[in-house]
Amino acid sequence: MRETLAQTSAAARLSTGEVRRVSLNGKEVAYTLMRCKRKTIGMRVDGTGLTVRIPTRESLRWVESVLQNKADWIVKKLDEWTQRKPRGPEWEEGAVFPLLGEPWQLVPTPNGSAQLVPAAKNIKAEQAQLQLSLPSVLTAQQIERIVMNWYRSHALACFSERIALYAPRLGVELPRLRLSYARTLWGSCTSRGVVRLNWRLIQKPLHLVDYVVAHELSHLIEMNHSSAFWQTVERVYPNYAAARKELKSDGP
Repeated sequence: MRETLAQTSAAARLSTGEVRRVSLNGKEVAYTLMRCKRKTIGMRVDGTGLTVRIPTRESLRWVESVLQNKADWIVKKLDEWTQRKPRGPEWEEGAVFPLLGEPWQLVPTPNGSAQLVPAAKNIKAEQAQLQLSLPSVLTAQQIERIVMNWYRSHALACFSERIALYAPRLGVELPRLRLSYARTLWGSCTSRGVVRLNWRLIQKPLHLVDYVVAHELSHLIEMNHSSAFWQTVERVYPNYAAARKELKSDGP
């Protein structure tokens, strides 16, 4: 029997958790709080941030008191993960920007314009079609705007195409697609049929885009991370475990 909307929403909240904030050692820390069937508190710090799992009926006051007691450890681990993350984009002419795992470069042209062109020989030259009618001397803000518009355009086109490919395989209706600018999530799905995919995903190879698409579309069938959910993912993306591990090692 299909779950009611209220049941589905409750299951989604239980599985995806609630994002909260707490001040630890004078630093505001965001964390994902998940209530589940367990007897003790569990904490994990990784590329997505701090996740706290607690028994279903424990109070928020108790949770935050435990976090305060562990503040030194939490802040230290979060700082370690921050240092692991790659540097942000360098908004300058000649900088390299990844697209579907391949390097592209912003290059000024003799006629006073600029162009994003493949930086690797294995990309066909005819793919480099983005001509930018701009001055040859560009500010960092102009370059950021150029590249971000380029990323958004490619992301919407690619994500829409992959969703159209995987939705029929899962037997679900095409969801509404939104680009996400979240710092800690590659994607999300609501019970109302809205899928949000992080724009940074367009920088990754296509097999990782496909994994996130298959993952989020599977939530339209199972709004949880149960064994039934992972079986649904596996049905259309058999190698999901390896892709999941690869993405976890490099959070958005």
